Amino acid sequence: MQSHYDASFAREMGCTEAEWLGWLPAAIGAHAWQREGQSVRIDLGPTASDVARLHVRWSVGAPRVIALARIPRLLVQFDFSACDAAQRYTFMRRFDLYMQRGGG
Repeated sequence: MQSHYDASFAREMGCTEAEWLGWLPAAIGAHAWQREGQSVRIDLGPTASDVARLHVRWSVGAPRVIALARIPRLLVQFDFSACDAAQRYTFMRRFDLYMQRGGG
């Protein structure tokens, strides 16, 4: 997990679009959101002068190939608006915990 999140950043996720869509509602939590194709708009709540929002867009990338292994890739863009650093951190901390996958 990061200690700081910029207002706009991109990530590569090692998952299929179907997996991503299955995990997304839990990662967003109680925030109101609306899906439009390969994007979602998430309402993060009111601020002093506006409504804090996050726009997330994704596209399917070519799989990463390592020897005989093929790892799916999803290219994801995060764009926050009217959010301060604390709001970005609070949302992304939960989001990252729900999207975290690992093995041992």
